[in-house]
This record gives sequence, C-alpha cells and structure tokens, in this order.
Amino acid sequence: MKTDIESVTLKKITWRIIPYVMVVYFVGFFDRINIGFAALTMNQDLGFSDAVFGLGAGLFFPGYFLTDVPSNIILQKVGPRIWLTRILLSWAVITAFMINVKTVEGFYILRFLLGVAEAGSFSGIILYLSTWFLMKRRAQMIALFMAAAPISAMVGSPLAGTILSAHGALGLAGWQLMFLICTVAATVMGVFTWFYVNDKPEKNRWLTEEEMQWLVATLAAEKQNKGEVVKVSIWKGMTDIRVLTLAVVYFGTSAGLYSLNIWSP
Repeated sequence: MKTDIESVTLKKITWRIIPYVMVVYFVGFFDRINIGFAALTMNQDLGFSDAVFGLGAGLFFPGYFLTDVPSNIILQKVGPRIWLTRILLSWAVITAFMINVKTVEGFYILRFLLGVAEAGSFSGIILYLSTWFLMKRRAQMIALFMAAAPISAMVGSPLAGTILSAHGALGLAGWQLMFLICTVAATVMGVFTWFYVNDKPEKNRWLTEEEMQWLVATLAAEKQNKGEVVKVSIWKGMTDIRVLTLAVVYFGTSAGLYSLNIWSP
C-alpha cells in the first residue's frame, strides 16, 4: 500500500511541477541568449560595435551575481508563488524596455537590470523542487528541469530565425519583435505562476488527503534523519574547498555555455 501511495503521489507531483519549471527555464534561458540573435540586425540598426554588444551582453551577469543569493533568501521567506511571479513579471518589464532601446547607455543599463530581475529564478526553482521531491528523486528532477536549457537553445535558434525574418510586422524590426514575444511569454508565465504554484505540499488541492499526509510525513522524516543541522557562516561557506571546487566547475560550464549561445549566431 505504501508503495502504491508513493508511486501515485510522486507521479502526480512530477507531472504537475516538472513541465511547469521546464517551461519557465526555457523562457528564461531564451531570454538570456536572445541578445545574440537580436544582434544580427540590432547592432547595425543602432550602430553598436562588437565591443559595445559584448559588454552589454555580459552586463547581465554582474546584476545576476550580485542579487541571486538575496533573491533566494527572500523566496524562502515569502514563498515560491509570490517570488517566482515577481521574477517573471520583472524580467518581462525589462525585456519590454529593450524593444525601444536607442542608446549604448540604455542598452548597458537594461542588460544589467535584466540580470537583477532574473536573479533567483534558477536557484529558486531548485529550492522549490526540494520542498516537493524526496532526496532520492531530486537529482533526476533537477536533471529534467535543466534539460530545458539545451532544448531552449535547440528550438530557440530556428525560432529566432523565423522571428527575425518577420521584419516589419507590427511596424517593428525583427529584433524588436523578438523582445516583444519574450515579453509576452514571461508575462503569461508570471500570471500563470500566480494561480498555479503551491508553496508547499500542505497548500495544494490536487493531491488527495492521504497522498498529502504521506508526502508531508515522508519529507519530515527525511529531514529529521539528516541529523543535527549545523549553522555555517557565509564566509565559511565561501571559503569551503568543496564549494570553491564546485564553483570552478560551474564557472567553466557557464562560461562555455553562454559564450557559445551569445556569440555563435
């Protein structure tokens, strides 16, 4: 009986949450790399040099870096539903401003602010998944979630080409149309998040009472079995050799990933 409850409950959770977080990451990843496709015509229209474009594209990341941890701390306090909705609608607003960017300074500012707006989206979803999935399933679920990035690049390339070829539609250049579509996608997902996401298992209406009680009890027992929680200062965490090693690995992954996706078009 326990196996049946576990199987049915985890299947329900997976189909409820994983498609949603994959779509959010798909939209978010494309929103980060669309600047590379836009540059094919935007740079010429606005008179941006490669140096200007490169700096502007890169300014996304300082904004993201500086506010990612604070954003995730706030998410823990207010809940994923409110904070993920805020993140999506914030980056929708910034992307909307990109449609009418005219100056180098404006380009720099908006790219930095886009990083600030998107900060906490990736790490916040990882935290969100940890409140629903057992430890033995989390790696699998995170892998499915992160698969949205290569899918976004794969689907985004022909999609971007199609959008750019629609130059003149709605009186907009192709690159402006791309930012418009990204704005609409983020807005739709932001509104959807507000009505769709449940902060924790206790606050859902799509699991039966028995399934919810099993999940809450299992997650609580799992947490208790982890033993005593040791509090670690931020400084100690940032100087931990394991943290630094993982940071170097992830730095290499991200550097290659974003360099290719921003510059390969």
